Amino acid sequence: MLIGSSVLFFQGCATEKKMLWNERDFSGWEFVLEADSIPARDVWSVKDGVILCKGVPNGYMRTKESYSDFRLHLEWRWPEKGYNSGVFLRIQQPDRVWPNCIECQLYSGEAGDFVLIGRNRLTVHDSAFSIEDKWQVIRGKRPGAENAVGEWNSYDIEARGGRVSCRVNGVLQNEGRDALLVSGPVGLQSEGGPIEFRNIWIQNTGAER
Repeated sequence: MLIGSSVLFFQGCATEKKMLWNERDFSGWEFVLEADSIPARDVWSVKDGVILCKGVPNGYMRTKESYSDFRLHLEWRWPEKGYNSGVFLRIQQPDRVWPNCIECQLYSGEAGDFVLIGRNRLTVHDSAFSIEDKWQVIRGKRPGAENAVGEWNSYDIEARGGRVSCRVNGVLQNEGRDALLVSGPVGLQSEGGPIEFRNIWIQNTGAER
């Protein structure tokens, strides 16, 4: 889903979108990898306005800036076969594999699941999920809305106050409320195998009252 205008409307308020990735290099981003001896450039690279991630070793790239209330848009595809990845929201310090955050899943066939990592809380479908460490998967709606391997998909994620929702190719897949984590960087996950990203932008919004 490509958005052509630089100004969008969110519940009646015009807000500018910000390109979160400049399509040339990784200015404004930092890298965390499971194997410290491997340079980030051996995992993450850029070609023709697309981020190429090898998926090995495990890790992530994250924004240096933190975000609280936002709409995030990005596109991804599997160039060879489906593997695992994810979009990290509201990442907490310290950086580690894996960080305390809310993940919007990109595991092939399961895009739209939530994964709570580390100390976390979220209520989905009137069920309250709360953990102190490790992780908790919260399934999204089925069937999924992903395109075939090799085709581009869109993710539209909104986080406002304690509410989080994610849409895959325009289809609402999951939504939660009462989130414990309310601010932090955004990240893209390296896990399993090659994945590509493009057209990443963010739109600041007001917190839900």
